[in-house]
Amino acid sequence: MSDVRHLQALASDIAREAGGLARQRRAEGVSLAATKTTIADIVTDADREVEVLIRSRLQAERPGDGFLGEESGGARSSTGVTWVVDPIDGTVNYAYGMPAYSVSIAAVQGDADPSSWTALAAAVCSPVLGELFTAARGEGAWLDGKRLAVNTETPAGALLATGFGYDPATHDGDLATVRRVMPLARDLRRIGSAALDLSYVAAGRLDGYFERGLKPWDFAAGALLVEESGGVVSRFDTASDRPMLIAAGPDLHERISVLLDK
Repeated sequence: MSDVRHLQALASDIAREAGGLARQRRAEGVSLAATKTTIADIVTDADREVEVLIRSRLQAERPGDGFLGEESGGARSSTGVTWVVDPIDGTVNYAYGMPAYSVSIAAVQGDADPSSWTALAAAVCSPVLGELFTAARGEGAWLDGKRLAVNTETPAGALLATGFGYDPATHDGDLATVRRVMPLARDLRRIGSAALDLSYVAAGRLDGYFERGLKPWDFAAGALLVEESGGVVSRFDTASDRPMLIAAGPDLHERISVLLDK
């Protein structure tokens, strides 16, 4: 297995550089490049430029590693390590000028299938706040030198986060899921960046997070952050096109799972 601390340091360095580029391009003005799954699912020129930067840095530093990026697809690994990248997670927020977007970079052992990989290192950069969340397997999760830990007590109810798919046909199901979970909640947040949601669970800013339909690049880095902070991350309905992901401290994860894993 590769040196996870080296991978963590590399992911962190590149995430900071990529976050700086994303913030610079946002200040200059966003140009819409295309839509993806629906007209509401957009990609900007900055998404593509930031991913090119990340991919070129990784190729220069570790030319045999594999790659899976949201915008530029994949490349197979000859080293056993694959990088899973979302250049701008929260593109709609980014396009609207909202600060809740992030750069997400993870190194995993294995191929690009989340059911078979082992996450090794992660970095999630929040460019507007200047925060960098990092983790390495067996080494904990960190925010700017402070070790992170998930919340384990929710006496007033859990502060939860979720997200909705871009396809209007899925909205009724997503709202029904929220109704099932709300008996556990003190309140609900809808931030718009899965990588930030997971980072905030790791940091104790949220108690738990659940969402259907995430792609591998949405959660590869954030899931390791949660696990290295003492939390649990699980996915079910993985044979469907909209698997469910749940992330929380162990007790809350179990309680959410009982409500949703049916």
